Amino acid sequence: MTNINIKKGLDLGRDPIVSLLIKMSLPSIVAMLVMALYNVIDTFWIAKISSEAIAALTICFPIQMIFGGLGIATGVGAGSYVSRMFGMGDDGKAQRAAGQVIFLSLFFGVMIILSGVFFYEPILRFFGATETILPLSAHYLTVVVFGTPFLLFMMMTDYLFRAEGNPNVPMYVISFSAALNTVLDPFLIFGWGPFPEMGIKGAALATVISQFVVIFLSIYFLFFSHSKYKLKPSHLMPHFSTIYSIYKVGIPTFIIHIAMSLVLTIYNQVLGNYGSLAIATLGLGFRINGILMMVLFGIGHGVMPMVGFNYGARNYERLKEIIRVAARFSALLGGISCLFIEVFTYPLLSIFTKDPELLAIAIPAFRIYVLTQFLVGPNIVWINLFNGIGKGMTSMALLLTRQLVFLIPLIYILPSFFGLNGVWMAQPIANVLVFFIILRWTQREFKILERQKAVAEGPSDS
Repeated sequence: MTNINIKKGLDLGRDPIVSLLIKMSLPSIVAMLVMALYNVIDTFWIAKISSEAIAALTICFPIQMIFGGLGIATGVGAGSYVSRMFGMGDDGKAQRAAGQVIFLSLFFGVMIILSGVFFYEPILRFFGATETILPLSAHYLTVVVFGTPFLLFMMMTDYLFRAEGNPNVPMYVISFSAALNTVLDPFLIFGWGPFPEMGIKGAALATVISQFVVIFLSIYFLFFSHSKYKLKPSHLMPHFSTIYSIYKVGIPTFIIHIAMSLVLTIYNQVLGNYGSLAIATLGLGFRINGILMMVLFGIGHGVMPMVGFNYGARNYERLKEIIRVAARFSALLGGISCLFIEVFTYPLLSIFTKDPELLAIAIPAFRIYVLTQFLVGPNIVWINLFNGIGKGMTSMALLLTRQLVFLIPLIYILPSFFGLNGVWMAQPIANVLVFFIILRWTQREFKILERQKAVAEGPSDS
């Protein structure tokens, strides 16, 4: 069996596609599964504080999603750019882009800390904090923001490692961070051993500590291991044309995360009309379903550098085959997972709650919510096709179509006809509608690639 070696990157242009897809995706899947499981465990511990603590964490979650979205957006943009530069053989531009990631993580991290410390109250009120929830939300947010520079650095460099063909590194980094956070949570929340009882502040502090510690792993793999990146001090200085190239792909990804945060906010507003149990149902479903979503996103993360490298190398036939294989595999995985959830809904939900009233709402809701998960995987793969070839605006337009044109209107409209079940129906219906749009756009992109190949090869001999 071949082991994935940190010291020797994978050949994105020549290795067999199926095995390469597994090697590129599996580390990301493992890392994201670890993060998803951490979120579940974190919720488990905080639930033992009080229901208000869970509500406070829920208020902060869309804010943290925006912070994380900034890191992912920069990483996606840098990873796409770097993989294309490596594919073209222009290592100098790839090195400079890697240096910009370090500068950007520090710059935005400091800006977020200042905003969180001085403007936390209006920020929390905007995201729905009530007078009773605001103090706990403030305790969490004003601590957790101090880990933002480390979080951004970790997330941005993860995409750099994938772009050079070293997908194992992000797995080790993210898994170590999540594991350390999981261990620290109960000690700092409840004051186990020599630690003081800090409540929700302890959960935030555990996050900051784990993010700080793990950057040393990222620094080691970036600077001191057998990496393709050989950074110089000049690479760390702002280079605006490179930053523009990064955010040409990255900004659409960031806008997508803002839209996702908006969707969660609207879900909370609409579900508030049906009581706190409905909101709790969303929280449970979002966390549990997040495990499957992390697997599918992991496949997408593996696909993007493979696409970017082969696009830069003008190996269009291989690029298309990568997308076909990944889309089929993710559809199969989504279908199996959907069937599993439909059959074992009650055991899954009963791990978190024994409340019969909550289960009465959550069981049918969850079964409706995941009905079309087999379509989500191909959608994610196709979106990463556009990110990989540098068409971030296209991926943004397609995802915003799902969020703004279909999902949000359906969240408002369907409850008028189907009550609470209408809220849960919005998700699968939106998935079906956007599936055909993204499929059509992908087929169109394949035709463009065929024309580019024909132009590159020139007229055939008569």
